[in-house]
Amino acid sequence: MSPAVTDWSVRHVLVEVSVPSVSRAASRAASRSVLRTSLTLLATTALAVPLAAAAPAAAAAPAPFTVTALKLTVRAGDRNCTVDADLYRPAGVDAAHPAPAVLTTNGFGGSKNDGSTAATAGAFAARGYVALSYSGLGFGKSGCPISLDDPQTDGKAASGLIDFLAGARTADDGTRVDYVTKDAARDPRVGMIGGSYGGAIQMATAAVDHRVDALVPLITWNDLAYSLDPNNAGRTHGVSGPVPGAYKKEWTGGFFLIGEAQGLLNPSLDPSRIGGAGCLHFVADACETKRLLDSGHYPADRTAKMLHYARSVSPVSYLKSVKAPTLLVQGQADTLFNLNEAAATYRTLTAQGTEAKMIWQSWGHSGGMDKPAPGELDLSKGNLDTSYVGQRILAWFDRYLHHKTGTDTGPAFAYYRDWVTEGPAYGTAPSFPAGGSRKLYLSGDGRLVDNRRKVVRGSREYRNWLVPTSHSESSLAGLLKLPDPAPYDIKGTHLDWTSEPVTGKPLDVAGTPKVTLKVVSPKTEQVQNSPDAANRLVLFAKLYDIAPDGSKTLVHRLVAPARVPDATRKFTVQLPGLVHRYQPGHRLRFVIAASDSAYAGNRGIKPVTVTSAPEDTGVIELPVIQDRPGRF
Repeated sequence: MSPAVTDWSVRHVLVEVSVPSVSRAASRAASRSVLRTSLTLLATTALAVPLAAAAPAAAAAPAPFTVTALKLTVRAGDRNCTVDADLYRPAGVDAAHPAPAVLTTNGFGGSKNDGSTAATAGAFAARGYVALSYSGLGFGKSGCPISLDDPQTDGKAASGLIDFLAGARTADDGTRVDYVTKDAARDPRVGMIGGSYGGAIQMATAAVDHRVDALVPLITWNDLAYSLDPNNAGRTHGVSGPVPGAYKKEWTGGFFLIGEAQGLLNPSLDPSRIGGAGCLHFVADACETKRLLDSGHYPADRTAKMLHYARSVSPVSYLKSVKAPTLLVQGQADTLFNLNEAAATYRTLTAQGTEAKMIWQSWGHSGGMDKPAPGELDLSKGNLDTSYVGQRILAWFDRYLHHKTGTDTGPAFAYYRDWVTEGPAYGTAPSFPAGGSRKLYLSGDGRLVDNRRKVVRGSREYRNWLVPTSHSESSLAGLLKLPDPAPYDIKGTHLDWTSEPVTGKPLDVAGTPKVTLKVVSPKTEQVQNSPDAANRLVLFAKLYDIAPDGSKTLVHRLVAPARVPDATRKFTVQLPGLVHRYQPGHRLRFVIAASDSAYAGNRGIKPVTVTSAPEDTGVIELPVIQDRPGRF
């Protein structure tokens, strides 16, 4: 990326892009000036990924497979869409010697030519799998507008590709495949792998086509309503509930910009990619969802429609139809799709009897996803054999695609530990959640204590400003190789509680912390029952690690926005999942803040008081994973 592009310029582009509800021609004119401003940025950085950050590595020797470019016109919802694909055929594979197939596609904004997408297909072809890599609908040279991995559109399109792998149809040029292992006449043995946008498509496809035999979705979502507008309070199903939370404006704006810029980056696009409701390249429902989020208002009727749509294109709504064995891989460093999303998917799949296991790897969308920790899976390099996650993926496909029934597919739950320097970097557990729970109590004097009897009576107050006063992250900074200021909270706009130093052994946490709170906010009580849910109070909960020298770390810059369901009652906030070691001498600090620069916040000034007493105070529950961990 050009060093002349500043953090401010990126923020300006991401936050200001919004297409009004006007005619298609007018909306194009309104959008193009902002999109042109960002064209160089998009073309010269890793913005147009996830899982597409690195260029393909140069081959050291001729590959043991051939690659054939194809076009396939498939039915997707009520449209015919032309899909741009590459077919990887291993040497020696033919009708007499068939092989299982692997289907893979790109992250949002990418294509079949992205480094990790192409490298993934090549890595499996080199291991004897037939691979079909394709550009998702609305990306690369594939047709039709972006429909957010809708199972009835994107899923149906992928089902048409499975027909091709079954030999039941040809590509547009007449190419037919007769060398994929079959379980029945029209049933090829096929697995899917990919990340982010290329992760959700797997579950969308498996929900509408039960011929899929194995899934490996990486760093993807459970519920887009939560991903884009998270509310970590009032959860009723999956990761979220009936009321939106705090609009994740930087991530959402960035991906909207990527989608709308497709026409400028690819001026000869298929006309079928024209969008609806005033957007250039998104389907109408996605466009209207973005417009509602930008408005900052949540009237009941429009909000219900938005939530219904966001969930209809999310696994939370169709996992009941997913029967394919699923290996979930989610990233600890991920503020876009956090660990809670994979955990919700895992719980649903296992509860209904679908075979599923889960790995929490180190990297996700945040903090430079193109630089995995040493020894971690790097799809752009195809290091399946030499990484823990890669070996688990190979075992998964051995078991479910090669039908090697004796293959050990690993433990139910595994998690990367960044503090391990010798020995296995991954901890494992036979179930999720793993370990036990440690409770800490919010004392009126600002301490976190380990026993209710130690709670001091007291009340403290904070209030929000009309501008953000806390900072967790600039959401796309890591992806764009930009500096990101350290997290901060301005005095008077947050409250914090700090524990005693850890003593004895380190305290290891792996799982989803939660906190039960009660706040007092008379101004919130006056407006919280209005027809617009945006009038309810929003707060941001988070956990810091405080070193002996006073320096602090917001673990993976994770925060939990929460729209308080009722300011007169207790409520529970589920924080983002994390894996972290609190070393001896370190302290844990719990913070609730009035705002965060990466999110939309409160409407109006709403002072908040938190009162503590031994018999009635806030409680934090930490998921600890040691038999005898250190203590505060």
